[in-house]
Amino acid sequence: MEEQIIIIQKTIEQLLEKMGFTGTVSLVKTDSDDAIFAIATESDSPLLIGQHGINLQAIQHLARLIVRKQVPEKVRFSLDINDYRQQKNHSVLELANQAAQEAISQHRSVVMRPMSTYERRLVHLELSKNSAVITESIGEGEARKIVVKPASSLND
Repeated sequence: MEEQIIIIQKTIEQLLEKMGFTGTVSLVKTDSDDAIFAIATESDSPLLIGQHGINLQAIQHLARLIVRKQVPEKVRFSLDINDYRQQKNHSVLELANQAAQEAISQHRSVVMRPMSTYERRLVHLELSKNSAVITESIGEGEARKIVVKPASSLND
């Protein structure tokens, strides 16, 4: 595992360097699902992150492809730059909990804004802990969103 961590760190550092960016890359291993988070600190973070994180997602994809060529077993890792992804995840979870509270208090379904697959997964996992609501995804492609419904409405 230690060798994998070094490969991930060097890959991200080299990728950023070849793109003309300098910064430090540190890795954090989580206990829960063997995931590794690569955290890069960079002064030009808006360029690396891009609008709605699209550049960050692309850089992460490239880094994963490069690492897969060097490591025989599957390694899961995510790239975050200046805590962008962590802050975004936190705000998505806050929105999910607000939607759940609204669905419960107003006894009606609440439709959330369109989200990426990853964000929808976060919402479904977060709200699965709340037995007072159920969630479902509706729509197609980039317009796909989550509907949060009070669980009590199913019993009526």
